[in-house]
Formats: sequence, structure tokens, C-alpha cells
Amino acid sequence: MDNIINKLRNLDAYPKINEDFYSRTLSGGVITLASSVFMLLLFISELRLYLHAVTETKLVVDTSRGETLRINFDVTFPALPCSILSLDAMDISGEQHLDVRHDIIKKRIDAHGSVIEARQDGIGSPKIEKPLQKHGGRLEHNETYCGSCFGAEASDDDCCNNCEEVREAYRKKGWAMSNPDLIDQCKREGFLQRIKDEEGEGCNIYGFLEVNKVAGNFHFAPGKSFQQSNIHVHDLLAFQKDSFNISHKINRLAFGDYFPGVVNPLDGVQWIQATPSGMYQYFIKVVPTVYTHVSGHTISTNQFSVTEHFRNAEVGRLQSLPGVFFFYDLSPIKVTFTEEHVSFLHFLTNVCAIVGGSFLSSFFLLFS
Repeated sequence: MDNIINKLRNLDAYPKINEDFYSRTLSGGVITLASSVFMLLLFISELRLYLHAVTETKLVVDTSRGETLRINFDVTFPALPCSILSLDAMDISGEQHLDVRHDIIKKRIDAHGSVIEARQDGIGSPKIEKPLQKHGGRLEHNETYCGSCFGAEASDDDCCNNCEEVREAYRKKGWAMSNPDLIDQCKREGFLQRIKDEEGEGCNIYGFLEVNKVAGNFHFAPGKSFQQSNIHVHDLLAFQKDSFNISHKINRLAFGDYFPGVVNPLDGVQWIQATPSGMYQYFIKVVPTVYTHVSGHTISTNQFSVTEHFRNAEVGRLQSLPGVFFFYDLSPIKVTFTEEHVSFLHFLTNVCAIVGGSFLSSFFLLFS
């Protein structure tokens, strides 16, 4: 047994030095204290790294198909009333969403940005007691009202009982409404008067769009839109205005859900119009993104980059429709972010390296 113990003693790689052969010095104490503090700071840093998740980033080809793209928006137009502002969306597949109203909310605001209360009952009240019937006579007490669409009926049974239905019928026909006062429903509801009453107001519009995951555009512009000779145009004649102020502030714009660390470059962007009218364009490159939380929860969303351009309106150019346009295209590359914890063995290895490195550095400082 003693023989085995002696052999183990001979394997000792850290032999003890007799106290007669070393002495303690002030410089050695300072170096020992400094290295200990340095080692402690490195240990705390490594411990924080171990306790908190790290994010690994990868680039892969996006192979997803048949998905939809959710566009969340919140835009304020300080000089464009809600009654004339419309939202359209279309893509390269040919699908169109004209005058979108579902899943969006409009708020009338005054010149100071405050939300205006509901309109008083007297504004926009009927100006003609008996509406004009489709057959040409006035509505009698024993009749059911069926207003004329003024030639825009799709069938003989169609009725347009209010100004909005007449405008919608005109839009489907690809017609523009030059003078709303010639339309009985619009005159009775005070269409032009309502627009005049909202002069100087603004509009805050927010909500979301669900579109195909292909390149396309959505835009905010005055007037109802329709197709004329395969060209997308808006009916601006009904408002009897020469120019439209499309100054705007993008409070929020996101292509998908929020995830930690995301930066949306258009949030808070504001643009003030200096010319009478024009088209403001944003060209957006959407990058599909997958974020996986350390808990395993996965968020499929998007990031984007953007450039912008303003085009002055010119007479006779339908391409210069006044409005704010967002043209988006999709990147074929997907970014994945994966949160994960550092393994305990990795943490232990780094701690040993810190301790060993600190002692080795102290040794070289003492004997240099």
C-alpha cells in the first residue's frame, strides 16, 4: 500500500516549494489582487452570457408557398378628410381590393391632431323630402323606395338607394361622377356640403390588409377607384377640387407580427407636401423572417427595407394620381433567428480558461 502511495506521489505535477525558497512581495500582492478582480469580472461576464439566451442568425432560401401577407398600418393624413380618402390593394397575380373598408378604422381629426366627435345630425340631412324613384316619380307613402342608378345598373332589378350605392355602381361601370348635385341621392344627402364641412380636417386610418404573398402595392388616395382601359384611375371630379394635400405621417407600418429586436424603418416617418399635388412612392423589399424563442415558440413574420420617391403631378398623366403608394416585393432569402442557451460544458470550459489564463498571466508578470 505504501508503495502505491509513493508512486502516486511521484506523479504529482504540482510539487510544493519549501517556504525557504520564496518570499512575498508588495508587487506580487498587487498583481494577485488585480488578476483576481480581473478574473472575477470575466467570470461574471461569462455567467451572464450563460444565463441569458444568445441569438443565432441564418440565411436560407424561402421555400414557402401559398401563404398570405399581413400588412399592419397606421397612417395620419393631416390635410385629407376621411370622406374622400380610400384604400386600394392589388398584386401582380391580378387580384384587386378596391376601396377597402373591412378591418380598417378611420378617425376624423382637426388641424391640431385631436379626434373630432361624431358628426351632428343636421349635417348631411336630406334636402328633398320625397326621394326620386327609379321610374321617375317621387316616393309615395305606399311605395317601396328603389332609387335609380342613372344608367349604371347591372340589371333591371338593381336599385341605388343612397349616394354611396350610386358611386359604387358608377365605379363598377368604370364611370366617373362629374357632378354629384345631378344625382338625386347625392344631392339629397348633401354629398358636396359634407365635403365642404370637412374642409381643413385630416384623417387617421389604421388597421390591416391580408394579401397574397406576391409582389404588389397598396395605396391611400382620394376618390373611388375603377378600371378604365385597363388603367387604374380614381374618380376625383366628384370632389370639385384642383389639388390634394397628401402630407402624411406613418405612425406604424409592419409586414407581419412583432418580434424582439425588429426595426421597422418607416415607423414615425413624416412627409410634408410642398407642391400643389403629386404622388409619393415607397419601394419596399420584404424579407421573410422566422424568429424562434428559447421556449420553442416560433413567429413567422417579415422585415423590410425601403426607398422613397416623390413624383409631381402633371396634367394628362394618369400615372401621377395624387396619393401615397407602397410598392412591395418579396426577397427569395429568408432570415431565421434562433434563441438558445449556452451549454453548461461550454460555460465550464470558458470558466476554466479564465482561471487558468489569469494565473498564467500573473506568473509571467511576476517573473518578467
